[in-house]
Amino acid sequence: MARIPMTSTFTIIPEGTYVFRIYDVSYNETFGKVEVKLVNAQGLTHTERFQLMNKQGELNEGALSAFSYFAKTAMNDFTLEDIDPEDLIDHYIEAEVVHTTVPSNKDPNKTVTFVNLGNKATADGFTETPTKRAMTLSRSGVTANKDVRTETTESNETELDLEKLLNF
Repeated sequence: MARIPMTSTFTIIPEGTYVFRIYDVSYNETFGKVEVKLVNAQGLTHTERFQLMNKQGELNEGALSAFSYFAKTAMNDFTLEDIDPEDLIDHYIEAEVVHTTVPSNKDPNKTVTFVNLGNKATADGFTETPTKRAMTLSRSGVTANKDVRTETTESNETELDLEKLLNF
């Protein structure tokens, strides 16, 4: 009998500290919405959203501060004065995943779990062997990532067999 492939379902990233690669960023300047898509070494994804403008069209200082810290940390450049959000793509950030469970505002008998990123730090790349999906996930889906970071060994030699890593 033929086998039917299963699609991957939505999975909440377990609590813990992870390194994420930023694989997509969108910015709606009209509404002040920034959406940053991240993937961890296991291939699990997370979307971080920043609402830089309130409903009155005024600057949301708290969200701008949060985004500024996120961007400066990901870029490992705390002197940045402004940024094109696209520049964040293929940079890495380490963050602690924290879950917050609250009662649903639609059904008080149910709960909703929010996944937030806390304790952010700079990262140069994954600290563990990434899955193929973690390295190839991109804005358009899954494609080869041409800007793959390498790791330096203790002898300061940079080595990475990309074809072996991506199982090509």
